Amino acid sequence: MSTARLNCGYVPLVDSAPLIVAQELRFAADEGIALNLLPQPSWAALRDLLALGHLDVAHMLSPMPTAMSLGLSGPPAQIDALMVLSANGTVIGVSSMMADAMRAKGWHSGFDDPAETLGPMLGALNRPLRVGVPFPFSMHRLLFEYWIRHAGAATDIQIITTPPPLMADAVTAGELDVFCVGEPWGSVAVGAGVGELILPGVAIWAQAPEKVLAARRTWIDDNTKSVGSLMRAVSRAAHWLDQPDNRVLAIEILARSAHLNLPVAAVEHALTGRFATRHDGPPVHVPDFVRFHDRATNFPWRSQAAWIGEQISQLTGIDRAHAIRVAQDTMRPDLVPHASWADGGGYAGGLGQSRRRPGPCDRSCIHKRANDSWAGCFF
Repeated sequence: MSTARLNCGYVPLVDSAPLIVAQELRFAADEGIALNLLPQPSWAALRDLLALGHLDVAHMLSPMPTAMSLGLSGPPAQIDALMVLSANGTVIGVSSMMADAMRAKGWHSGFDDPAETLGPMLGALNRPLRVGVPFPFSMHRLLFEYWIRHAGAATDIQIITTPPPLMADAVTAGELDVFCVGEPWGSVAVGAGVGELILPGVAIWAQAPEKVLAARRTWIDDNTKSVGSLMRAVSRAAHWLDQPDNRVLAIEILARSAHLNLPVAAVEHALTGRFATRHDGPPVHVPDFVRFHDRATNFPWRSQAAWIGEQISQLTGIDRAHAIRVAQDTMRPDLVPHASWADGGGYAGGLGQSRRRPGPCDRSCIHKRANDSWAGCFF
């Protein structure tokens, strides 16, 4: 079997796990892929390297392909999502000072009630909230602003782009009141005693496509065989990650310095969905905090892309229909047949086995309550 060497960029977050496991457990090698994982310091750096052709594929925030294809972010490039790498996995937190101010406004320090949390958060300070997000076009920001708009709240917020590893430092320096970030960086702020977590992203949308595996459209067209091989390898890795019996080994692999360079406890919190929301507080458990494969997580749903396009239209003023059309074009379900498992197994989290489209969300997330007929809210 010939081997294709692929340069793959990623930001060191727990949800890069499918790529790391695909390399470490040789799922990629078994498909004839030499996966060269290249950590990047920020989403902007990763974006530019992919757009300019220095990376073949990349672990990417799910709204980034749409933003790049619309010309809203970085060098002009048509970027497509081969598959979804993970769903959920984000947290919303506040500085310790902000948490105290919220309690003074009636917040009961809960971690699962968007409606109960929103009022105290918006009313805590007599100035615009400074909200840290990893990137202007990220699921973190889309969920946060959707949460506010859904409640009909009029508020003045200042969005501040902050790389995930620097989020806790920005809170410590007093530069942020609120932060929206993927784990384990929320827990890092809690562990440092400078922040508290107030809501998991899964409480806003129970199946939010968080990260995607992305590539330039021209590269995809020129490398169809490698694309299918890579998708098979990553899907197998994602399936392996969602098996509870593999959790201990997964935590050990991810915590290594060569990949995330994080304490084992930080990785464990994210993979198990069990972590403290405040310093020295008891752990809470968030079901389905992060998902890698089950319930058709990996499938590139165009309906989910339409939601992303609509939110980007709301943020930027771009024509809604145009934004949705471009967003849907970036999702590539047409590539799924090329990624069928060689042994007849399923791709995209059970879709191959069940042969059915996922049904509506059975959880009471905000997105479900607002969009009972919206095809993008799965399980």
